Amino acid sequence: MRHTLSFRRASGWLAAAAFSFSVTAHAQPSDSAMRTALEAARNHEWHRIDQAAIDGHVLEGYVEYHRLRSRLPQAEPGQILEFIERHRGAPVADWMRGQAIARYGAAGRYGSLLAVADGEPSGTERQCHYYTALLGSDPQAAAEGGRALWRVGRSQPDACDTLFDHLRANGEISEFDIWQRMMLAWEQGETGLVSYLGRQLGSRWQEGRDAVERLQHSYADITRIPTCIGPECRGSGPLFAGAMHGFIRADTEAAMEAWRKIAAHLPIEENHRHAIEEDLAFYSLVRGIEHNLSWVDEALPRIGTARVLELRIRHALANRDWHDVLRWVDLMPEEAREDSRWQYWKARAHEQLGDQERAEVAYARAARERNFFGFAAADRIGRPYSLNLERSTLNDSFRDQVDQWPTVQRTEALLRIGEEGLANSEWLHAAATASPREVRALADYAARRGWHARLVQTTITAQLWDALDWRFPEAYREHFLHWGQQTGVDPYLLMGIARRESAYNPEALSPAGARGLMQLMPGTASLLSRQLGISDPGPYGVLDPELNIRLGSTYIRDMTNRYRGNRLAAAAAYNAGPGRVDRWLRDAPEEFDLFVESIPFRETRDYVQAVLSYRVIFESLANGGSSEGVAMLSQAEKTVRYDASLLARN
Repeated sequence: MRHTLSFRRASGWLAAAAFSFSVTAHAQPSDSAMRTALEAARNHEWHRIDQAAIDGHVLEGYVEYHRLRSRLPQAEPGQILEFIERHRGAPVADWMRGQAIARYGAAGRYGSLLAVADGEPSGTERQCHYYTALLGSDPQAAAEGGRALWRVGRSQPDACDTLFDHLRANGEISEFDIWQRMMLAWEQGETGLVSYLGRQLGSRWQEGRDAVERLQHSYADITRIPTCIGPECRGSGPLFAGAMHGFIRADTEAAMEAWRKIAAHLPIEENHRHAIEEDLAFYSLVRGIEHNLSWVDEALPRIGTARVLELRIRHALANRDWHDVLRWVDLMPEEAREDSRWQYWKARAHEQLGDQERAEVAYARAARERNFFGFAAADRIGRPYSLNLERSTLNDSFRDQVDQWPTVQRTEALLRIGEEGLANSEWLHAAATASPREVRALADYAARRGWHARLVQTTITAQLWDALDWRFPEAYREHFLHWGQQTGVDPYLLMGIARRESAYNPEALSPAGARGLMQLMPGTASLLSRQLGISDPGPYGVLDPELNIRLGSTYIRDMTNRYRGNRLAAAAAYNAGPGRVDRWLRDAPEEFDLFVESIPFRETRDYVQAVLSYRVIFESLANGGSSEGVAMLSQAEKTVRYDASLLARN
């Protein structure tokens, strides 16, 4: 396991970091000189660095990092360790260790590598160097680590070659291990690796190689290949698991037919049999293959995974089979079964079957959680929402200390010189390794500074799930209230959408090209701008927070109008597009909870639940932290029929 430096080591994170990056009491070094020096250091232009001008600057360690890194692998491990110790608590210390491991490993300086390593490093290439270095001093650990790196269905970096060659020569990686990896590569479509590994196998595996070649042309031949593959049939499990993996995805019905023919006769391990049957059940349900359902129901008790049981419950809900809902919820793994979602549906099933007493017990269990189904359960039994709000109070004296913490000073300095990315790395590194008291102090500082996106990321990194004031800050509140009023859209819904879409990062850019707080596509922004009679903001103008909120508010207004004021349907359309939501409504069950559960895209299903629960949190925080008088859905949204009648244009 990768070792992470703790804030609570003997000398103390704050004290050690203060020693390394102290700020002198006299005239401060120049930020301008540091900006120039850091740029020069990245380019190895050492002559451009005015060392005297940056001596004592809180960011001096960043320049030193580049200088020492440039000396690798010639730099001695003592120099590396001295740097790490001086800058302990800062990300540059971890970066320097990682760079030294990579450079020493590539140069074959394995003794130096082990001198600076602190347990298994992160990253496959560095791990291969690390375990190669251990071959001489700890061959057992090297073999265990090497086999773990071997057991993947993709090509590994060249840095792994020496380790793998040694382990194969010593018999630590056997022909069976080669076969297993070959099957993993086949599952992942790595045909080049499949061929390469096949050539490493001896004659005892010829029948297996022939079977793979045949199945690559036709999965249907799985019923006509030998069932015993390799010595003592040890290759059968990986082969049939790999073949069925592809067959099920290509043609689930034909795969099921083939499995019925061969399952009883295969000499394969239970883990392979389970993987095949779990895949068959999952894809039978995903693809709605009704004539496979009796087999799925017979197999589910032995399969027992949450992802398949979830699909089976959703199938039962779609068919209003409340007995089956109870049956499959009760079969869920215990931890999953206690989730508010499944307690809610258990309650709904009992209610539909006339057992109000059991329904109320399950609703009460669900209502303890702060999420969509927890809030929906609370509404069912007339209870206030459980916010589970945690608040931290820091006195002014402690806050003054926090202001001087080295990580705070470095973050501020990085922001002053335009290094936003490094500032985020610095801050989140601190949040990830801080003590509970320290991370709350960091979150409080970010809140005081109005660093909304950094604050939200701090709570995520440190898992401060109940610190709602920090997780859901009053970011851009005046814009949400103003444009919500102008467009007639619930401002707390707008806040919930922005929080889900971008976590309040005004420069957020999705892989698909959506931009800004409310993640607008440039084309959508252009259309909305024309609709409003304003200039097209272009791909960068749309990042302006107020304009982004104005355009996003206009779009969600159009969606709520499309669905007769229904915010639930509008939120779904904001994520998945109105065309899809129109289709879902035409095929949908009639009640709001069943509509949400029937949404076929997990992303949209989770999105709608998050946005609506977030709006409850925002409104409750605006209400002093109380959910009194706050409703997740209006009475109309809870009672309207979720079908084609919800469309404003039928």
